[in-house]
Amino acid sequence: MRRRLGLLNISLFFVVWVVLICGRLVWLQVIHHKDFVDRAARQQQRTFEVAPRRGILYDRNLHELAMTTLADSVYAVPSEIEGEAKRQEVAAALARIVHTDPTDRFTSAHQIAARLNASRNFAWIARKLTPAEIARVKTLNLKGVYFQKEFKRFYPNSQLAAQVLGYVGTDDNGLGGMERKFNRDLHGVPGRMLTALDARRHVLDSQEREPDPGQNLVLTIDENIQFMAERALDSALERTHALNGTVVVQDPYTGQILALAIRPTFNPNDFRHATTSLLKNHAVSDIYEPGSTFKLVTYSAALEQKVTTPEQMIDCQGGKMELAGRIIHDSHANGVLTVSQALAESSDVAAVKLALRMGPQTFNKYVHDFGFGSRSDIELPAETRGLLAPTKRWSGSSIGSIAMGQEVGVTPIQLVTMVSAMANGGVYLPPHILMERSGGTAGKLRPVAFHPHAELPDPLPTGAHRVISTMTAAQMRKMMEGVVLFGTAKNIARLNGYTSGGKTGTAQKIDVLTHRYSKTKYIASFVGIAPLNNPAISVAVIIDSPQGNHYGNVNAAPVFREVAQEVLEYLGVPHDTNLTPQTDLAKAQSEPEMEEAPSEPAGDLDALFAEVNNLPADDPLRGTVNGQQPVPSAANELASGPASSPDQPQAVPATPPPAPAAVASHGPPAIPMHAPAPKSEPPPLEEAAAEAPEPHVSGHGIVINAANRVGVPSFLGEPLRVAVETAGTAGLALQIVGSGIAREQVPAPGSMVPPGTEIVVRFSR
Repeated sequence: MRRRLGLLNISLFFVVWVVLICGRLVWLQVIHHKDFVDRAARQQQRTFEVAPRRGILYDRNLHELAMTTLADSVYAVPSEIEGEAKRQEVAAALARIVHTDPTDRFTSAHQIAARLNASRNFAWIARKLTPAEIARVKTLNLKGVYFQKEFKRFYPNSQLAAQVLGYVGTDDNGLGGMERKFNRDLHGVPGRMLTALDARRHVLDSQEREPDPGQNLVLTIDENIQFMAERALDSALERTHALNGTVVVQDPYTGQILALAIRPTFNPNDFRHATTSLLKNHAVSDIYEPGSTFKLVTYSAALEQKVTTPEQMIDCQGGKMELAGRIIHDSHANGVLTVSQALAESSDVAAVKLALRMGPQTFNKYVHDFGFGSRSDIELPAETRGLLAPTKRWSGSSIGSIAMGQEVGVTPIQLVTMVSAMANGGVYLPPHILMERSGGTAGKLRPVAFHPHAELPDPLPTGAHRVISTMTAAQMRKMMEGVVLFGTAKNIARLNGYTSGGKTGTAQKIDVLTHRYSKTKYIASFVGIAPLNNPAISVAVIIDSPQGNHYGNVNAAPVFREVAQEVLEYLGVPHDTNLTPQTDLAKAQSEPEMEEAPSEPAGDLDALFAEVNNLPADDPLRGTVNGQQPVPSAANELASGPASSPDQPQAVPATPPPAPAAVASHGPPAIPMHAPAPKSEPPPLEEAAAEAPEPHVSGHGIVINAANRVGVPSFLGEPLRVAVETAGTAGLALQIVGSGIAREQVPAPGSMVPPGTEIVVRFSR
């Protein structure tokens, strides 16, 4: 009996033991099977992101304007560097080599040490260094310090067309210009590399999914014409000491932009040291009152409506008239002139009388048909539509003010496109700066050298429409020639061997704080075409705040002359008039016989500023006046762009993983905007200078009084909602990068900036 009881107990023990074992097996192999498989995969496999090669930006002749090269970055595996004291020593040794920029806190010894102490498996030391710096780091032969190949954006022509091309951050995302506008196309699709590791974390095998390279884009820009425009603008700013300047050269028969020059400028290879004002594209994001150049719209509309003819006499009333209680003056006492002479003399009285003959509705229709008051949809980011109130909000004097280029805000792109319509026979063609795109190499693209041809595209592109008749356009070209031969641009805008026509403009700038015209700041401008009978190019020149003589004919017309002369000779355009000896031409051009005084201010500035509130929500001018909130900018768009998990290393295509097997769970990140940050002290925002519209209405005609400044509050450690509220209370704009808690901001807390300035703040979890 006792023996059977013992056997029963033993059997019961084995049964319980079997049940427990089976239960444990079910628990491990059924219920938690996936968890353990995933854990094993994490221990035995590593997934590296394979970075795609960013697409190339070409000019129309397939000259590379922006390309991608390889550069070495330095990272460390902190677990291989034993002891905090040793890590401090390693950080100090590395910082002596990589910390070449005093303003770059990311590579300081303190920041490097903080990252080494905050992670076990991976910490960036420095990104995309020069070969000389990499060689010096290698000579240290430090344990736990490794190198990795990364793609780096390179602009071979440095500053050439910088605002057009834009710039790229360390994460290989476009932050300005074409780089930002077409970031998704240029960036490409990342690939994946799956690597198997043994118990000692050595690489056993790897499987790779190739990345898809970004598309290559061909711009309408001609590298040589761009250089000519920039060189002429450099000379102009050196001569005039102006605040900034813009030159746009366009093909009038296609709308293609051949050159878009802005000064001062920056080097996109080193954009971090550029100010926000240098990064902005004034040609599309700024507005200004055009002044007398806008009279071309008034006169062409009057001719088209047949309310006048070029030979008709018009009484300028001694250069003075009253309209709705406001006195309008000419620059000098004009009497009875022909309409052609009135344009050449830039008579305000004549322009107002012609607009009154048409009436507000008809005149406003032509203003809109020429492209003012709406976006041109040129392939550049942050374009504004300008300011133009509907006729129902015009005051009694608005028609007169707009007729002479006041109470309306325009962009240089809108202005050059307007004069191109007169050059090509009366058809508005939307401006373009993108010609072609391809997902492959340069072999799939073709150069398209610019050859002037006097034919409109058939059929007309989307957005194109006839504004004035061919006859009216021919009459306007002849009248514009009178401006150069006999009027306000006499001799100064005259070319040697080519006929030319155009219009000068001198307008007082506006202070957005006082809503009054400045007594000392002016916008000098000139817009013209050449040759006159078969125009090859249209050119707009805007000089902001020239010192001393501020007239458009003295400051802007010579730039047109220099650019047009060089471009026409470069293009091989046949001469259509006799050549003049250089000595005689230089003497005539150095002695201008007439200066155009700015029109007497007569615009309703309060109405002009009120139009800001009627702009679309995404217009860069929106919310920059009267406390309105500015629109999201580049960083917001890029936050949803191509990016990979910060826990995944990134490798260069078709290259074995350069990191040693020890880089396990925290390899190089997908570089979402900057390197991974330790929780104790985040790295600096390397891409803080991301392009975005400045918070004031205009860098040309409407600027904030520099004396009015506000202090930048600290957003560090604040959640997104609190940061937005704080920025709104301070009257500042907020450019958001990432999500979570604010880790870095530019400008720094305490900086004094104009009201509405955009503060770049990086958030992370």
